Amino acid sequence: MDRTQGFYHEREAESANTRTARQWNALQAVVARAASFEGEFRERLATASIVPDEIRSLDDFTSIPVLRKKDLSRLQREKGLPWFLSCAPGTLSRIYQSPGPIYDPEGREPDYWGWAEAFYAAGFRAGDLAQMTFSYHLTPAGLMLEEPLRALGCAVIPAGPGNSAVQLQLLQELPVTGFVGMTSFLRTLGEKALEKGLDPKRDFSLQVGFVAAERLPESLRSEVQDMFGMVIRQGYGTADVGCIAYECRELGGMHLSGRCYVEICDPVTGLPVQPGETGEVVVTPFTLDYPLVRLATGDLSRLSEAPCACGRTSPKLMGILGRVDDTAKVKGQFIYPSQVAAAMARFPQILRHQVVVGNAGGRDSLTLRIETNGPVDTAAVAAAFQETAKLRPAVSVLGLGETIPEGGPALVDERTYD
Repeated sequence: MDRTQGFYHEREAESANTRTARQWNALQAVVARAASFEGEFRERLATASIVPDEIRSLDDFTSIPVLRKKDLSRLQREKGLPWFLSCAPGTLSRIYQSPGPIYDPEGREPDYWGWAEAFYAAGFRAGDLAQMTFSYHLTPAGLMLEEPLRALGCAVIPAGPGNSAVQLQLLQELPVTGFVGMTSFLRTLGEKALEKGLDPKRDFSLQVGFVAAERLPESLRSEVQDMFGMVIRQGYGTADVGCIAYECRELGGMHLSGRCYVEICDPVTGLPVQPGETGEVVVTPFTLDYPLVRLATGDLSRLSEAPCACGRTSPKLMGILGRVDDTAKVKGQFIYPSQVAAAMARFPQILRHQVVVGNAGGRDSLTLRIETNGPVDTAAVAAAFQETAKLRPAVSVLGLGETIPEGGPALVDERTYD
């Protein structure tokens, strides 16, 4: 089986002029649909004194104010999800919920989230048996990434996250050739296999892995590839818009997906920056039931237009270089300080709190530091945090004389990457 050649779509090798024309046609359709009903987009245009008919070029398009994720969450709560939809909710395929909370509608089009070309570029082929370790509960990741695999002709084991013993049993007893999940979890499985006296190269059949939801340092990629004797490629996307970019066999960045329009913008003005400059990733997917126009992801990156030896012609995102706002992504989940504050408000003994994210040894850690004026049930505090943020922190109660400075950051991200 050749896992290195070919494309899933002919558009992956289209010329720059063809790509620009196709994207503009798709953007016009999205803008027209979004402006066809009373809802979020019309109100955003009206606030900026923009008339939909005046959007006649890409320059006009970039004058549309961006929609920030924090505003998306707020407006969904205030106005309701139907205010964003061009269809009746019951005509959708699914509706998920992500931390925020944000509702993520899914239309009925095949490969709605656009991940099929990413899996193909990673080396997945018809006949692969893939072990899916992303969650299937409420959040979209599991089903979002399962359906394109099935479209490619792969079989999928809906293993979900956690439960290492069962995950290892599946890898031992079934001819699993593909892994989908987080690299850190795959490394954990490899380490547990070694502890049991297993050799991941000899005793498992893994050949390809598709990973997402966390940063992938090259040191971690090399360690896990060597541990399993497999190839690992990553993708980048969000629960709101689906696939944004993905790696090919040549590495050196992530090709922009052909199913959305991606801009790198000044985080303050929302206007595109010059090629090669760092800015915020702003995405408009070419989907019509839930038209999200110029969604600002909060992630920082830059684009490279250097030719790629794989033959794909789209520019590449040169990694995720940081965050614009005060959120952090940990083990695939966004941590929102406002959510943490709401959870901590349940405990009158907690005077101040601070979330600290680290990655000593290349492993993400999550610590909740709390300053109290009396005894507090740390297990209950951790459970309240997990209820809102879906991750359980280590709770550290500050000792006598220790304080969290008033006005200090609610979230401190101390992670470093090679």
